[in-house]
Amino acid sequence: MKSFKYTINGNIYKVHINSVVDDMAEVEVNGTPYKVKMEKPAKKQVVTIKRPAQAPTTPSGSPVVARQSAAATPGALRSPLPGIILEVKCQVGATVKRGQTLFVLEAMKMENSINADRDGNIIEIKVNKGDSVLENAELCVIG
Repeated sequence: MKSFKYTINGNIYKVHINSVVDDMAEVEVNGTPYKVKMEKPAKKQVVTIKRPAQAPTTPSGSPVVARQSAAATPGALRSPLPGIILEVKCQVGATVKRGQTLFVLEAMKMENSINADRDGNIIEIKVNKGDSVLENAELCVIG
């Protein structure tokens, strides 16, 4: 188990603790075995195993926050990362050009401009100012 080296009155003692059960310890001092009775039992070590927290669910058992399915709206502009919508800079029916800023998203304490990925008209806006969005969430539909 453990080994120690003690110097008592100029004499060196090499102590090896072989086992400890309750209040009895088996030790070896300079190669000579001894059984030592202790006044108090040895402290038991408690090992705590941390497990990851379970994701929150609704009473029906479905997850509270779910990623959107892969089958999505054609022409949808998606969020590149999770964050909070700080500003919506477009309106339904507006004509947009590729590269035009449509949303401002706060992610990791930084403001990110979300730009149109193609020319077209805004058919639907799926988020509002202040909404939290996950990565790959649909923000709007450009037709």
